[in-house]
Amino acid sequence: MHSCLPFCFPVLSLALLISVPPFVHAASFAGAPIRALAQDHVVFDESPDPATIPLYTPGILRLSGGRLVAASERAGQWKKLGNPWARIKTSDDGGVTWTLRATGGITHGRLFQAGRILYYLGHDGDLMIMRSDDDGLTWSEPVPLTDGQSWHQTAANVWHTNGNVYLVMERSTSREIKGWGVGMLAPVLMRAREADDLTRRESWTFASELVFADLVPGYRENDPQTDLFGIPFFAQTFPTAHQLAPRRPMHPMGWLETNVVQITDPDHYWYDPAGKTFHLFMRTHTGSTGYAALAKVIENDDGTMTTSLQKAPSGKTLLFLPFPGGQMRFHILYDDNTRLYWLLGTQATDSMVRLEAMDPDRYDLPNNERQRLVLHFSKNMVDWCFAGLVAIGPGNKGSRHYASMDIDGNDLVILARSGDERAQSAHNGNLVTFHRVKNFRDLVY
Repeated sequence: MHSCLPFCFPVLSLALLISVPPFVHAASFAGAPIRALAQDHVVFDESPDPATIPLYTPGILRLSGGRLVAASERAGQWKKLGNPWARIKTSDDGGVTWTLRATGGITHGRLFQAGRILYYLGHDGDLMIMRSDDDGLTWSEPVPLTDGQSWHQTAANVWHTNGNVYLVMERSTSREIKGWGVGMLAPVLMRAREADDLTRRESWTFASELVFADLVPGYRENDPQTDLFGIPFFAQTFPTAHQLAPRRPMHPMGWLETNVVQITDPDHYWYDPAGKTFHLFMRTHTGSTGYAALAKVIENDDGTMTTSLQKAPSGKTLLFLPFPGGQMRFHILYDDNTRLYWLLGTQATDSMVRLEAMDPDRYDLPNNERQRLVLHFSKNMVDWCFAGLVAIGPGNKGSRHYASMDIDGNDLVILARSGDERAQSAHNGNLVTFHRVKNFRDLVY
């Protein structure tokens, strides 16, 4: 059994002096008390024009034969000019070199495997999916799964069990919010049989919907009943953004970028011996740090799926859960070997700086830092142990964030949204970078 202090942060990390492969763009951390596990990287994609074309949505998948399949997208002016923005590549040398295999009109896409077939699922308003029958060498054109809807997500995780694949997309249920409408998102767990053709709408079952704005009393009246936790940190002005300072808007609260897991420990309070319960963990937008949002989905006897909030043994409802990096996109991966959940996310270091004291080139609100990519592990999805700093970007524009990961033997392979001094901002980076954390299980203590 593994144990640690919850939120064990850098002072405990004695196993971080892990060698990394001799990739390009190494940075020196000589004399630092903590060495990054995978500061060296390979450039997976680079913006042809950092001022107008940011890069988004990195996702990565390791196939059983060792091939890596990965994807990202080019946005901004690239998309406005009519170019297909998603770019899918493969590597047969462990990520050292990459070959472009396909492009497509899909945003917020993620790669996953069902049986022997690869899929790339995202949206262009409606849900869209592509298929590969030859381990990622060739791909179909995008096929719609919905009609007349608006969806959202990132390259979040996928869960496989009992011959099914489970993943979450988020439906935008209304346009009440004039701006970043994460308060109107409903995370929707989707299920399909791995043996079916997942480019067909009838192959998928969609869970019922919960909308964030409907869960918080007083949300639309700008008097949310979430006292005692300082949530939201800044006042919201639904349905518009509260302009706290130039380029510092506080949009109405919400949730987004959902991961799905099952609790596997029979001694856990949330364990379901029938295997019919799935837990959804979401990034929260509250203006603060350190909280994720939580929901659960139960499969019913008739095959339908019902989404609700989790209750504590006291009967109190759990919407917000303490969670390292819960204010930013994170990625969860379950490792059967260690029976641990691994968390790849962003570390905030300066969220309490006053708005007027922020550096002019810092992005958005103080909690919206994107420079430090960090790794944690947990046995229960609640108590997290700090495993290491994966990589850190240079300066306020140099992000390392929004990363996806998969297991490659004894290593973690990671694809990150990144940037350097040429980037528009920490959000609109000009690089997608590939990293490798070697012997990641040795980080467990």
